[in-house]
Amino acid sequence: MRIVVIGGTGLIGTKLVAKLTEHGHEAVPAAPSTGVNTITGEGLAEVLKGADVVVDVANSPSFEAGPVMEFFRTSTSNVLRAGDAAGVRHHVGISIVGTERMPDNGYFAAKIAQEELIKESGMPYSLVHATQFMEFVGAIADEGTWDDGKVHIAPVAWAPIAAEDVARNLGRVAVGGPLNGRIDIAGPDEFRMDEFFRKALAEHGDPREVVTDVHAKYFGSELTERSLVPIGEATLGELHYDEWSAAR
Repeated sequence: MRIVVIGGTGLIGTKLVAKLTEHGHEAVPAAPSTGVNTITGEGLAEVLKGADVVVDVANSPSFEAGPVMEFFRTSTSNVLRAGDAAGVRHHVGISIVGTERMPDNGYFAAKIAQEELIKESGMPYSLVHATQFMEFVGAIADEGTWDDGKVHIAPVAWAPIAAEDVARNLGRVAVGGPLNGRIDIAGPDEFRMDEFFRKALAEHGDPREVVTDVHAKYFGSELTERSLVPIGEATLGELHYDEWSAAR
């Protein structure tokens, strides 16, 4: 099976390409560094020629509301159009658990818009909603650090997933039949977010104090109890945070 991975040189893409290749598929990474630009359309027709499946894990270089919306609208529209012309039979997209619960968040709103484009394209599709990656713990702590030097975190449910598990699940979806719907994936353990960050930073020798704050914002949005974790059925990853952290 020929599977083109848009964003195939990034965090998830590189792992996905490796896993698909290990299982005997022709996995092709598509990114600016490989001559494919989803914003201009450069190289899309060529890389998608003969593709059975497209997995789009490309991410915006900017998280600002305007630019991120423009990126996902333009990039996704170009990929869908080129995929349709090439006869692609399955489009797989990645999104975030909780997007529909925080539409005021600029990044989440852009992901919702991307999903709508995929659903309305007429192409058979699958969507994978993932919780936050373990690899982003440091960046999330930095985002929550106020001028007082303390990390303000809301006491809500939190179930981070390893990029390895995200790639594994995307691969399974890619080689299967289109869902024409979505699945949720999450880490195997659910924590209290404030307690998790307090422990994680301490284990890494980070001296910042973690403050439990019900009004702490997550990239601009206040959280409710289950804003960031699945509600209902979800596929759980295999890697526990302690194992993942120790391996790094």
